[in-house]
Amino acid sequence: MRTDRRQYLTVLGSTGSIGVSTLDVVARHPDRYRVYALTANSRIEGIFHQCMRFYPEVAVVGTDRDARALEGLLRQKGLKTTVTYGLDALCAVACAPQTDTVMAAIVGSAGLAPALAAAQAGKKLLLANKEALVMSGQLFMDAVSASHATLLPIDSEHNAIFQCLPLGCTPSSLASCGVKKVLLTASGGPFLHRSVETLDAVTPEQAVAHPKWAMGRKISVDSATMMNKGLEVIEAHWLFGIPPAQIEVLVHPQSIVHSMVAYVDGSVIAQMANPDMRVPIAYALAYPDRIASGVAPLDLAEIGRLQFEKPDDIRFPCLRLAYQALRAGGTMPAVLNAANEVAVQAFLEKRIGFRKIADIVARVLDMIHAESKTTGLDGILMYDRVARQTAGQLIFS
Repeated sequence: MRTDRRQYLTVLGSTGSIGVSTLDVVARHPDRYRVYALTANSRIEGIFHQCMRFYPEVAVVGTDRDARALEGLLRQKGLKTTVTYGLDALCAVACAPQTDTVMAAIVGSAGLAPALAAAQAGKKLLLANKEALVMSGQLFMDAVSASHATLLPIDSEHNAIFQCLPLGCTPSSLASCGVKKVLLTASGGPFLHRSVETLDAVTPEQAVAHPKWAMGRKISVDSATMMNKGLEVIEAHWLFGIPPAQIEVLVHPQSIVHSMVAYVDGSVIAQMANPDMRVPIAYALAYPDRIASGVAPLDLAEIGRLQFEKPDDIRFPCLRLAYQALRAGGTMPAVLNAANEVAVQAFLEKRIGFRKIADIVARVLDMIHAESKTTGLDGILMYDRVARQTAGQLIFS
């Protein structure tokens, strides 16, 4: 029987921006948290240094070769951390009995299986991988319900909505809680005021230069196209059980108001903080308590003003495509996500132009007739593969 009263934590994607921020918060509270497992794909040096600092029992990487390289480095330093690799190993640490809490921060569809494994195992699941809900929707929420897992959103917008809801308000009781709609805020990315006609000429380096947030390359491009917000609309639908018509997106360049909930009495409750992911991470780690995150306090007088505007459909067609996929339902959101991942990677590799991303996604949605209901995981992954193949063919045609 474990006598240590700390939460034992597995961080899926520990070398990414969310993983690094999570470990920063954890390091501030050694009396509350203990790292059980860390995972990375190929950033061996990064996870090696994390292992040296947090002494996890298990480390997971992408390949056998990387596992042997990491194990060699750790043994040279006398660390006995068990090193494993591959998808099965990711799922194993996500549902390990030694783990209390799982931070699901692997970017993209690669994070679906381990996040679902944690949900099925009834863990306290901190979900930063929006693609898991976008792809599997009902399947994922059914797993949470069946296992009595605790699901806490990490995206700043969904975490903000969660904080703005009455304590104990659940997806099945939003109407009785007086909720009229939720308002997701979006920074607008680096091209908010750039002429639409010039967007074909933007470079990957310009697209990943987010004006407010420090994020990975893929999610930064998604922010520039506003596909990221579209995926968050789909995620909000599943997290809070709210229909698309009651999910509104507002462009808010300051990134101070992270989202809002509007109530039937005319009230609008907002959550505000400086744009730093350690705020939602700390909230979810300690929920229902609050702990120090390391983020500077908000100074509204210094900020001066907060601006809001409706998103431009011509500038941000990906947002419209996400609503289209959500309304279609079934496996169509998985198709949307897969096509977008392929198109964004092609843009980052300078094989297509920036505005071609939305064009590829739209054409894939038109070409694939998805299932009207979400099937099991195998069916979802099948549609994911077909969408990727279709997008790839369009890119090379």
